[in-house]
Amino acid sequence: MAATVTVEPERCCWDEPVRMAVRGLAPQQPVTLRASLRDEKGALFRAHARYCADQSGELDLTRAPALGGSFVGIEPMGLIWALEPEKPLLRLVKRDVQTLFAVELEVLEGHEPELRRILSRTVHERAFLRPGVRREPVRAGCVRATLFLPPGMGPFPGIIDLYGTGGGLCEYRASLLSGYGFAVLALAYFRFEDLPKDLSALDLEYFEEAVDFMLQHPQVKGLNIGLLGFSKGDDLCLSLASFLKGITATVLINSCVANATTSLHYKDMTIPTLGYDLRKLMITESGLIKCVDIWNNPLEEPNLQSLIPIEKAQGPFLFIVGKADQNWNSDLFAQIASDLQVHGKDRPQIISNPGAGHYIDPPYFPVHIASVHAVYGRALLYGGEPGDHSRAQVDAWQQIKTFFHTHLDHKKSVTHSKM
Repeated sequence: MAATVTVEPERCCWDEPVRMAVRGLAPQQPVTLRASLRDEKGALFRAHARYCADQSGELDLTRAPALGGSFVGIEPMGLIWALEPEKPLLRLVKRDVQTLFAVELEVLEGHEPELRRILSRTVHERAFLRPGVRREPVRAGCVRATLFLPPGMGPFPGIIDLYGTGGGLCEYRASLLSGYGFAVLALAYFRFEDLPKDLSALDLEYFEEAVDFMLQHPQVKGLNIGLLGFSKGDDLCLSLASFLKGITATVLINSCVANATTSLHYKDMTIPTLGYDLRKLMITESGLIKCVDIWNNPLEEPNLQSLIPIEKAQGPFLFIVGKADQNWNSDLFAQIASDLQVHGKDRPQIISNPGAGHYIDPPYFPVHIASVHAVYGRALLYGGEPGDHSRAQVDAWQQIKTFFHTHLDHKKSVTHSKM
């Protein structure tokens, strides 16, 4: 019987697991599984792992350990999260969420260095919009964004999604999250259309306009919304939750507790940027830049002025921390936030992930340890151990959904939506 590789389901959303299996092999036959994907610009990403079939000639990745390659051990989704760029220091991102990523999976006879013929191959499709999710470009006043609405009549709990210093309009996290019953606004704030080209300064009024847009939208439920931030988007979320009304729940992924990178203006107030010392910049042997130690202590003068007054915020916070973050000390900053917030209120929830780095993406995104920064043009080290980081992404995604359902929709469980 000829060998056959299967992926079940053949098509799903990117954040969903699949079952990969090979049947029709000889008992204990050594094989190599190889996955490949090309992004929208044609860049190639690859992963491979060595296996041996069981006594019945079958190979089930939920039970069989990888013997070597891009990863080792039982990793049912390893061939996805271990994808690495052919050209070093590239990051896999999804620019157009209306299209699929196609992953080619091949089964090769033997192990390296004696790989022989291809025994079987298949193509697995991973999408970013669940059936019925609506994508609506938003050009309202100054706001430049995309709104994702789940299937159904609504209204739905609302969330604003903010990314970091790469700029542009990043939609893939918002599009995936919307499939779980949320109206999610992916909000750009520089390097997009007629928005500022750089981060020389930011005005909180722009983000306030986006909050008002969501609160007034007929498909957004209630009088409050949630915020989801990453990196620079985190301290913007902290500022929004501290100075504006209508914010019920805020999730922060590897956050700074002070205003970082650029000054922030709101009405007659200016929050300066947190100071830094470039003499503490570290360069690894491979030439990667580590920024984790350059930031000044926000609890010491003259940096206190950059500290965000999160004790003024009304809604609860969830801090998701990668303890191997090499961009900044997000673990320390989360603890500082906890101490600031405690005055008469519940402490923020902090989930620390040993081995996880800075870029905690939705599940099964390839682990992003280092890349050339889109704005700064330098190769930065973001940190993380691949296996630990991948597991942290799966756990963080569940924590995010549960947190928002609890505080925005008053639900404690999340129904997994299938394609």
